[in-house]
Amino acid sequence: MKYNFDQVIERHGTGSVKWEFIIHKNHFDHWDETHPSRGNERVLPLWVADMDFLCPQPVVDALVARAQHGIYGYTVAWNDYYEAVMHWMQKRHGWQVQREWITSCPGVVPALNLLVRTFVRPGEKVLIQRPVYYPFTSSAENNGAVVVSNSLVYKDGGYRMDFDDLEAKASDPQVKMAILCHPHNPVGRVWTKDELLRFGEICLERNILVASDEIHGDLVRKDVCFIPFASLSEEFSQHSVTCTAPSKTFNVAGLHTSNIIIPNPELRDAFRKTLRATGLGGINPFGMEALIAAYREGEDWLEQVLDYIWDNYEYMKDFITHHLSQVTILPLEGTYLAWLDFRALGLNKDELEHLMLEEARVYLDQGYIFGPEGEGFERINIACPRAILVEAMERIRRAVKQMK
Repeated sequence: MKYNFDQVIERHGTGSVKWEFIIHKNHFDHWDETHPSRGNERVLPLWVADMDFLCPQPVVDALVARAQHGIYGYTVAWNDYYEAVMHWMQKRHGWQVQREWITSCPGVVPALNLLVRTFVRPGEKVLIQRPVYYPFTSSAENNGAVVVSNSLVYKDGGYRMDFDDLEAKASDPQVKMAILCHPHNPVGRVWTKDELLRFGEICLERNILVASDEIHGDLVRKDVCFIPFASLSEEFSQHSVTCTAPSKTFNVAGLHTSNIIIPNPELRDAFRKTLRATGLGGINPFGMEALIAAYREGEDWLEQVLDYIWDNYEYMKDFITHHLSQVTILPLEGTYLAWLDFRALGLNKDELEHLMLEEARVYLDQGYIFGPEGEGFERINIACPRAILVEAMERIRRAVKQMK
């Protein structure tokens, strides 16, 4: 079927984090600045990484059917669930996953916290590559680990890994885990085979466990090849954990269903022991039904939404080129999160945040939350109807033009 991603869906009254809350001192505070009743003065939220699109119709149908059953008791994943995950990984990424490798978890962020708790002792170190998704930092610090950043190098309008720095920092025997963001959030890179091999070899030589967050692995540009880290070699497979989910791909994040893929039985048993110790066993029955329907019947929707997202990106790139010459938009290879460089405006982080939220009336993720390397940047979610993106870009243009 043909999906209409131009349709604006009202999300107020659903408890939407994106549309009804603002983060204040690490807490979600309810606010009404985005409410339609505020008219042209309402804030446009383009921060949280969920889409403003209806889910695939097969997913909606599966959830309705499950709701109509009328009993929502304790549930565990069963054969159809595992078969759907295995088939999807093979079809989309050429990765043959075995059923016993898969462990269901309420989300990738909870899984990262559990992985640190399992494999890194308090005082030991976790390596990340900033600017990067901020829960990487909190997952380490929440569990007493020390964060080490092998910061990405920003040069000539793009990002690359600093392998010399990686070798130096990975040589510290206190570094026990490296969290790989692939595709990278927020800089939009999809790491190449050569980059993944070099990263993996450095970690493997030093017995560093790689936790690869691949939640955006389905959301890549069509001329870009996404390669699951663990699929590159048996050695990588046995020394890594892969975090996946249908949540970003099919806009079902609120159903809290992810799959942690661990081929090494000793690592898998250790992770499951920690999972049990937290009391997080079982699975959300609606999350299970959504995953099965999405992986079996959602591919047509995904192809259409990818086309729409990349059209949005091309629109925004063209707009910035012609109307916001002071701003640089980074190439987007994966995710639906564009990374914008505002440093030429000469503003500090507080002034830039004020410009976006108070003057332009758009709520973006400020670059500094991804680490000090992100100061002067903004992350914008472009998985929204074109009309919302057009209005947001016009507001930013006007705000920049009116700067004193």
